[in-house]
Amino acid sequence: MPVHFTLRDGSQITTSVHTLLNAGYAGRSQDDVAAHVKELAELGVPAPSVTPALYPVAPYLAQQADTVPAQHGRTSGEAEWALVITDEGVLLTAACDHTDRELEVHGVAWSKNAAPDVLARKAWRLYDLAEPDAVHLRSWVDDTLLQDGTLAELLPPSYWLPVLEERGLATPGTVLLSGTLPMDPAVDQFGKSWRVTLTDPATGDVLELAYTVEQLPTPIG
Repeated sequence: MPVHFTLRDGSQITTSVHTLLNAGYAGRSQDDVAAHVKELAELGVPAPSVTPALYPVAPYLAQQADTVPAQHGRTSGEAEWALVITDEGVLLTAACDHTDRELEVHGVAWSKNAAPDVLARKAWRLYDLAEPDAVHLRSWVDDTLLQDGTLAELLPPSYWLPVLEERGLATPGTVLLSGTLPMDPAVDQFGKSWRVTLTDPATGDVLELAYTVEQLPTPIG
């Protein structure tokens, strides 16, 4: 699945995705992660055997889409950053891991494969960022702020790149999503429209994606 990115200087890079990976339970504070695992277990979501986790996802699910089809009304996005390895270096872009919450209680990996990982159409060269930890990550559902934090709250790209190298996956065409930030529990996450931004405070530059969720027709049978 080819994806296309415009860089700060206006140049464009295209790469064909052959490996798509979703990190999970990837907060930098593993004490907080352990507490989150316990909360999810109480909701019926199976605990991972190790944290952080890394879930392989079908490569065609890496999409720069404006709409996401859904089987039912209990799916939602997760604001993330994504590493994109290309022939011309490592890129960082905004991403939203759309997840089937009904399926998640049966298997996190299954839920990740039920909907696309939506990627922004612009990207930065990873090594051009002066302070990656200061980059701000936010999401909105139906124009209501749902997630708000910085990359300092998540395991950094410098953690994940050696993991990819050890597994022979640090090759052009690999995309890795970071895992996500806590959601505001007062906000209904099961909305129709999603928007995610990454903001570099050093330059004011913003990467953005947006899409709407479209429920599929009622099945027959």
